[in-house]
Amino acid sequence: MDKFLKTILFSFILSSLLVSSYAQSCNTFRFSNSNSYSTCSSLPSLNSFLHWNYHPANHTVDIAYRHGGVSTSQWVAWALNIGARGMVGSQALVAFRNSSGLVHAYTSPVTSYGTTLAEGPLSFNVPRIAAEYNNNEMIIYATLQLPSGTTNFNQVWQEGPVTGDTPGVHPMNSANRNSVGTVDFITGQTGAGSGSVGGSRLRKRNIHGVLNVVSWGILLPLGAIAARYLKVFKSADPAWFYIHVVCQCSAYIVGVAGWATGLKLGSDSTGIQYNTHRNIGITLFCLGTLQVFALLLRPKKDHKYRIYWNVYHYAVGYAVISLSIANIFEGFDILDPAKGWKRAYIGVLIFLGFNAVMLEAFTWYIVIKRKKSGSDKYPHVGNGTNGNGYNGTRSPQAV
Repeated sequence: MDKFLKTILFSFILSSLLVSSYAQSCNTFRFSNSNSYSTCSSLPSLNSFLHWNYHPANHTVDIAYRHGGVSTSQWVAWALNIGARGMVGSQALVAFRNSSGLVHAYTSPVTSYGTTLAEGPLSFNVPRIAAEYNNNEMIIYATLQLPSGTTNFNQVWQEGPVTGDTPGVHPMNSANRNSVGTVDFITGQTGAGSGSVGGSRLRKRNIHGVLNVVSWGILLPLGAIAARYLKVFKSADPAWFYIHVVCQCSAYIVGVAGWATGLKLGSDSTGIQYNTHRNIGITLFCLGTLQVFALLLRPKKDHKYRIYWNVYHYAVGYAVISLSIANIFEGFDILDPAKGWKRAYIGVLIFLGFNAVMLEAFTWYIVIKRKKSGSDKYPHVGNGTNGNGYNGTRSPQAV
């Protein structure tokens, strides 16, 4: 009983310390210029806080935006977006330490995802802006003349690298994508965003990912497994061939849709490039298209060029599968979803790999058994006028 009471007491003390720490970080924080603010909000990502005083008489607000964990080679920004959510269209306050070691604070209207945060006037007046940098924390002070008619706005905050006094594109990890929300300067209420800067853009990214995982990452390997292993079983002829064709054609159609969404995302995200992911995707589309057209040019089974077609078909097929899996993991690193999604796909790969190993061992067992018994012929598979089977003691091959 005493141990239980001690545990409860320890938990209470720990909770009190956490609450006290939060209060010190927000409501009771003391500014070096002795400014005080009636309202404070701890923003949900990037170790940021927003303090403000709203003046209803002239519809202005004095703000202090604090951003911790900032190095001397990083910029920080806080912005209001008057007409939309997310980054594009936001009206930003920016600050960083320049090459002279001085803190430079200015305004910048954001017009694209690839912005370098060039200095310029905002859609509303900013009578005052300044900044200070101490103990790896940047604080931006400003007075904003709010647009008439409302005090509830979408807000965005961000950090990124500085190179040669020029801000670069910010990272795209989950913390950066989650740096969006709302703020009401009268009520003091703040809200988190829907999980990413630009909800519709996130949906497109998710659709792109799902289409490509299902097509290139699941259907394509399934079709190859069907072609390599099912042909050994006489009862699976010619079903294995049609399963293979359906899986590969479905994978190609769905994969092209995923590739097209990727092109659209690239065109909508000027300045943001994932070269490795993009180049592998283009290569996959080209090789996949070649495989589809190669099916139309497949020689008959007994044609002298059939062996060369087989070598080409197997080599390109396995190359596409390998590149597909690699590019899916590139996509996971870019999208940075919940770890469960990546683990789920790894589980699918383990399942497919395990079954492929088991089937590989079993088909070789059948081949050796048939050879020893003198019945070493594979079923003569017709599959239409072109034919697609094998005789003799050849090992099973993917088609």
